[in-house]
Amino acid sequence: MRLHRLRITAFGPFGTTQSVDFDELSAAGLFLLHGPTGAGKTSVLDAVCYGLYGSVPGPRQGGGQGVTLRSDHAPASARTEVCLELTVAGRRLEITRQPPWERPKKRGTGTTTEKAQTWLREYAAADAGHAGGWQDLSRSHQEIGEEITQLLGMSKEQFCQVVLLPQGDFARFLRADAEARGKLLGRLFDTRRFAAVEQRLAEQRRQAEGAVREGDAELLADAHRMQQAAGSDAAELPSPDLSPGDPGLADAVLAWAAVARTGARERRAIARCALTAAESAQAAAGRHFDDVRELDRLQRRFAQAQERAERLHERAQEHRRNKDRMERSRKAETVAPALGLRRATEEEHRRATAEEARARRQLPDTFADAGATGLAAAARKAAEELGGLESARRAERRLAELGTERVALEREERADDELLREAAGWLDGWEATRAGLQGRIESAQEAATRAEHLAGQLEPAQGRLAAARRRDRLAEQAARAHESTLVARERATVVHEHWLALKEQRLSGIAAELAAGLTDGAPCAVCGSAEHPAPAPKSAGHVDRAKEEAVLADYRRADELRTQAERRHGEIREALAAEAATASGATTAGDAPDTPRGPSVDEIAAFVEKLRYEHAEVRDRASGLRDARETLDRAEREHDRRVAARHEAALRASSRATRREALDREQEALEAELTRARGASGSVAARAAQLERQTALLTEASEAARTADDTAQWLKDADARLADAAFRAGFDTPGDAADALLDDAHHRALQHRVDAWQNEEAAVRSLLAEPDAAAAAQRPPADPRAAQDAAERADARARAAASALDAADRRCAELDRLSGRSAAGARRLAPLRADYDRVARLAGLTAGTSAENERKMRLESYVLAARLEQVAAAATARLQRMSSGRYTLVHSDDRTGRGRSGLGLHVVDAWTGRERDTSTLSGGETFFASLALALGLADVVTDEAGGVRLDTLFIDEGFGSLDDQTLDEVLDVLDSLRERDRSVGIVSHVADLRRRVHAQLEVEKGRAGSVVRQ
Repeated sequence: MRLHRLRITAFGPFGTTQSVDFDELSAAGLFLLHGPTGAGKTSVLDAVCYGLYGSVPGPRQGGGQGVTLRSDHAPASARTEVCLELTVAGRRLEITRQPPWERPKKRGTGTTTEKAQTWLREYAAADAGHAGGWQDLSRSHQEIGEEITQLLGMSKEQFCQVVLLPQGDFARFLRADAEARGKLLGRLFDTRRFAAVEQRLAEQRRQAEGAVREGDAELLADAHRMQQAAGSDAAELPSPDLSPGDPGLADAVLAWAAVARTGARERRAIARCALTAAESAQAAAGRHFDDVRELDRLQRRFAQAQERAERLHERAQEHRRNKDRMERSRKAETVAPALGLRRATEEEHRRATAEEARARRQLPDTFADAGATGLAAAARKAAEELGGLESARRAERRLAELGTERVALEREERADDELLREAAGWLDGWEATRAGLQGRIESAQEAATRAEHLAGQLEPAQGRLAAARRRDRLAEQAARAHESTLVARERATVVHEHWLALKEQRLSGIAAELAAGLTDGAPCAVCGSAEHPAPAPKSAGHVDRAKEEAVLADYRRADELRTQAERRHGEIREALAAEAATASGATTAGDAPDTPRGPSVDEIAAFVEKLRYEHAEVRDRASGLRDARETLDRAEREHDRRVAARHEAALRASSRATRREALDREQEALEAELTRARGASGSVAARAAQLERQTALLTEASEAARTADDTAQWLKDADARLADAAFRAGFDTPGDAADALLDDAHHRALQHRVDAWQNEEAAVRSLLAEPDAAAAAQRPPADPRAAQDAAERADARARAAASALDAADRRCAELDRLSGRSAAGARRLAPLRADYDRVARLAGLTAGTSAENERKMRLESYVLAARLEQVAAAATARLQRMSSGRYTLVHSDDRTGRGRSGLGLHVVDAWTGRERDTSTLSGGETFFASLALALGLADVVTDEAGGVRLDTLFIDEGFGSLDDQTLDEVLDVLDSLRERDRSVGIVSHVADLRRRVHAQLEVEKGRAGSVVRQ
C-alpha cells in the first residue's frame, strides 16, 4: 500500500482545504511531520485512517459521527470532506468521504442534517481502445468498506498498529503483564478461532457430560420403576445407592434387576397354583346354584299356571256374551248392502231437491208453478228470439269500426303535421350541419398525419426502455458478481494463509524431514558429517512436502476462481456500459432527464407511455375520418328523404277530406237500424245478453226439476228392498239390523278378546299338564338366594386368585421390560461415556487445567506465544542495531503468579549476559525497544494479513527521549527501510529532527485554523 495524495476540508483543526502530496514526501524515503503541540499533526494521520475505514483511531473513535470531526474554524457552508488517493494491490484508487453534518437551511432559519456520503473511484490506464481516466466504482458505504478491507487484508485496528505505529501502546506492551499482552496480540492476529476451539471443546465436554448424566438418570429412573413394580419384594432388596455420573452405576442397576426378576417369577408360580384350586371350587358352587335356580323356576311356573286358570274361570260369562254379539253382527252383514243403497239414494234425492229450489229462485215469479216441461218450452222460445239479433250485431260492430277509422284519419293528419314541422326545422339547419361534418373530416386527416409522426418516435423509445431494463438486470448481476468476486478473494486469502501456516510448520520441522533421508555412513546434506548421532524426530502433525503442495494447489485453484470471478465481473460491467449507453439515447427535452447512469427505467417508461398516449389519442381522432365521411353521406341522404316526405304529406292531406264524407253517410244508415233492434235495452249487446241469461236459467231449472222427480221414485224402491232384506235375515225392523251391524274396528276388538281368551285357556291347560312342573310343586320350596351367595363367594375367591396371578404376570413382564430397557440404555451409554472421557481430556488440555499440560497454557496462549516469538525475533534484528548490539528481545514461557503462561517477554543485556524483564529499561531504551517491537510486529502482521506490501509507515512521537547517538542509530534503522522501497513518516516536534530529515511536512496553527506547509 502506497499513499499518493490527501485532501482534507473542514476536518479537525483545518478550517480550509489542505492538500498533502505523499509522492513528493516519499521520494526521500524518510520525511518529517512536525509542528507545535495542538497544531494537528495527528489529525493528518486521523484523516488517512478516516479515508480508508470511515472512522478515526484511538480515543477519538466517537468522531466517526461527523460532529467532533468537523472543524470549528470552517465556514457554515463548507462541508467536511476527506479525499485519499492510494495504490493497493496494483490498483490506484481514490476514496472520498463526507460525514453527516448540519448545514443552514437554504430557505428560512435553522439547520438541516445531510446524510454521510462515500465515493470510490479507480484510475484506468489508457490502452488502444480507451482513454485513461477515473471511473466510478461505488457509492455504497458498506460496499466500499468491504472492498478496502479486502484489498488491505487487515482491519482498522491492525492498520493502526502496523501503519500508524503508536509508540506509547508498545511501551505499555513492554511493561504489561501476560493478560494485557494477550489481549493486544489476540486483536492483531485474530486468534478468536483458537479461543472458539477452546469454547467449542468446553461446550462439547458439557454436552457429553450432560448426555452421560442424562443416561445415568434414565438408568436410575428405570431402577426406581422396577422397585415400584416389585412392590413389597423391594423392601427385601434395596436399590443401588449411586448418583448420576458415578462409575459402575450401570452394572449395579443390571445386577439388582436380575435378582428382582427371579423373586417375581417365584411368586407368580405360587399364585398360579392358588388360582387352580379356586377355579375348581367355583365350578362346583356354580353347578349347585344352577340346580336350585331350575327347581325354583319350575315351582313358580306351576303356581302361575294355577292363578291364570282361576282368572279364566272368572271371565267365562263375558266370553259367551262376546261370542253372541259377533254372531248377530254376522247376520246383520247380509242387510248391509240394502242399508247402504237406501242411505245413498236418500242423500242423492236431498241434493236434487236443493238444486231444484236454487234454480227456481233465480226465475221470475211467473215460472214458480211451471213444471219441467213448461220450463223447457220457455227456454226454446228465448233461444229463437236471440238468433234474430245477429244482423243487428253486425251493424253495431261496423259502427264501431267507423269510429276507429275516423281516429286513424285524425292520427294520420297529426303525424303528417308533425312530419312537416320536423322536416322544416331540419332543412333550415342543413347548411350548418354540412359545414360541421366537413370540418370533422379535415381534423381527422390532420390527426392521421400526426399519428404517423409519433409512430416513428415510439419504436426507438421502446428500444431504449428495453435497454434500460436490461441495464438494471445487468446492474443486479454486476452486484452479485462483485459479491462473488469478494467471496473468491476472501477464499483465496484464507487458503493462502493456510498454505503459509503449513509452510511455516514444515520449515519448523524441516530438520526432521531432512533427518528422515539420512543414511548411516552417507554425508549430511546440511553439515556434511557422515555420523548422525541424534537425528531430529518427526513431531506429531508433521507437515511433509506432499501436504504442503496439496494446499498450494488448493491456493492456486482458489486464485484461479478469483481470476474467473473478476473476469466475469468485468464482462458484466462492459455489457452494463453498452446497455446504459443505449438506454441514454437522446429524448425530447424535459422528457427523460439525464443522470450519472442514464435515465431510469421509470423515466423512460414514463416517456414511452406519454408517446403511446399521444399516439393513441391522435390515432383515435384519425380513426374517425371514415366515420365522418359516412356521416356526411348519411346526412345528404337524409336531406333528400325529408324533402320527398314533405311532398308526400301534402298529397295525403287532400285525400283525407273525401274519405271523411263517405264515413258520415254510412254512419247515419247504421244508427237507424240499431235503434229498431235495441228496443228498450241500451244496446243490441245488452239485449242479447239478457236473452242468453234467461235461456240458460230456464234450461237449468228444467233439468233440476226432472232430476228431483227421478230421485223421489228411486227412494221409494230402496225402502222396499231394505224391508225385505231385514225380514229374511231374522230382524223385526230394518232399524234392528242397523243396530246389530258392527264396524271394522269394533269387530276386530271383539274378535281379539275372544281369541285371547281361547289362547290363554289352551296355554293354562298345557302348563298344568307338564310332568316336571307338577313334580317340582310336590317338593319343598327352593332357596336360590343361599345358593347364589355361596356361588358369589366362590367367584370372589377365584377372581382374587386370578387378579393375584395377573398382577404377578404384569410384575414379571414389567420387570422384564424395564430390565431390557436398562440393558439397552447401558449399551447406548457406553460409547457416550467413552466420548465424554476423550472430549474432557482434550478440553482440559486446551484450557490448561489438565495435568498433562505442564505449563497450564491455554490453546490461544500457545498460538499467541508462537506469534510473540516471531515478533521478538523480527524486533531483535532492529533492536540490536539501535542499541549497538547490546539488547536482544527473547520470548519466555514461564508462568508469572496466577496469570497465563507463554506470553513473557524479556530483554537480554549483552554487557551483563543476564536476562531481565523489559520493565527495567530506561525511557530512551524503552522507546527504541518499543519501536523495534512495533516494526517487527508490522512485518509479522503484514505476513499474517496475506503478504500485503506496506510502502508507507508513520511513527508517532517518542524521539525526544533519545540521545544524539541513539537517535542517529534509530534514524539509520528507519532509513534502512528504504531498501524495501518503503517511505517512513516521523511525527514529532523535536527540533533536532528538522536538521536531520530534509523532507518535511509542517503543520502551523492559527486563529483561523491550522494549515500545512510542504
